[in-house]
Amino acid sequence: MLPKISIVTPSYNQGQFLEDTIRSVLSQGYPNLEYIIIDGGSTDNSVEIIKKYEEHLTYWISEADGGLYHALQKGFERSTGDIMAWINSDDMYHKVALFTAAKIFLQFPDVKWIMGNNTFYNEDGHPFTFDKEPYEQRWSKWRMYLYKGKFIQQESVFWRRDLWNKAGAFIDCNYSLAADFDLWLRFFRHEKLYTTSFMLGGFRFRRENQKSNQQRGEYLDEVRVLLRREKEANGDSARIMYCSVLLYLVRLIPIESLRAKATLKVLKLPRKIVFSLTHGFAFSKR
Repeated sequence: MLPKISIVTPSYNQGQFLEDTIRSVLSQGYPNLEYIIIDGGSTDNSVEIIKKYEEHLTYWISEADGGLYHALQKGFERSTGDIMAWINSDDMYHKVALFTAAKIFLQFPDVKWIMGNNTFYNEDGHPFTFDKEPYEQRWSKWRMYLYKGKFIQQESVFWRRDLWNKAGAFIDCNYSLAADFDLWLRFFRHEKLYTTSFMLGGFRFRRENQKSNQQRGEYLDEVRVLLRREKEANGDSARIMYCSVLLYLVRLIPIESLRAKATLKVLKLPRKIVFSLTHGFAFSKR
């Protein structure tokens, strides 16, 4: 039996894009879906759009709230699924993304959270990817420390409820821009993040009113505060310095394949979940 997946969509005055988001969730046809929409009291056509699909929703509400992360907390408090995720009201899931995530968790019971291949949409909803990211988009706690959380794509992250509970079962609303980064750091205290070459969710770039672009500086300020907290709490400062020195030396290796292999070891990056013709999903060789 497929596990129950809880998806939360926080929304506020995103009527221009909200229906695309809702349809990307519902059109999955996933039979064990719990879909929750928390609207912050929108004054555009958002509520009209939500009502159009309300018979397919587990729960929805439109009322003033404390912003994106407060809305998420409200939604997750109502959720009951074995697998959890959120998709913002302008982003979208790819076809069969929920089935893909569910099957990965079923096949790998020790995997507690995953991230799909980084994908994006333009404002008109056309999907695209950037050039290949370094280290094949793999992540570890050490890479988070050294690379300030770049490229952990929230839209394609799914996790098990037991990891959510271990990490405190909350979204920290004290961080108005980087509460997702805080959640990832708390997840890393307990489990590795396994990335996959499969496409799960995509981030939509917009020309206007996009905090991730317009408030990038403030976001990075919050990231620095969170990283400092984790380093002090976990006593990781010496290990981080050691990794930095090793990475400097790794860059001097003239052979690219050896340089990549050494980087994987220094950062302790877990193997990637990739396509297998015989098994469907499999761990990469290294």
